[in-house]
Amino acid sequence: MRELGRRLARLLRPGDLVLLTGELGAGKTTLTRGLGEGLDVRGAVTSPTFVIARVHPPLGGGPALVHVDAYRLGGGLEEMEDLDLDVSLPESVVVVEWGEGKVEELSEDRLHVVIERSVGAEPAGGSGEDGSGEDVRTVTVTGVGGRWSDQDLSVLAEPEQSA
Repeated sequence: MRELGRRLARLLRPGDLVLLTGELGAGKTTLTRGLGEGLDVRGAVTSPTFVIARVHPPLGGGPALVHVDAYRLGGGLEEMEDLDLDVSLPESVVVVEWGEGKVEELSEDRLHVVIERSVGAEPAGGSGEDGSGEDVRTVTVTGVGGRWSDQDLSVLAEPEQSA
């Protein structure tokens, strides 16, 4: 998930909105950690569950990363407006965990990332059902709007491993 975040970061630019969907422990924060590494931002990317949002300024010339956890927010866009995400969006990459159905109105252009863990797979650190010791996840990335209409998202696929 972290490596996928690093690869995804290469496609992102200021003004991009990324919605992350997946059950608890699916890897949303781990993917965002990889995004932070790929965007070269300051500070450790951790779950913003209790603070709702964290801003990670860029170390170089790239955009800041605004990491939002909408899990505890039930009021949709009204509650999200209190966070002033619309102000941050033009110059930042905004990533919203649990944002589906809550923040789509922020931008006509957005990227939806859905992470599904295999049924019966154990949380990180356990032995996955494939016997590899890793969790098995299926990630679906869907671009919405003109920003993503010409973007080749196949570059996010896992690089082939040489034998």
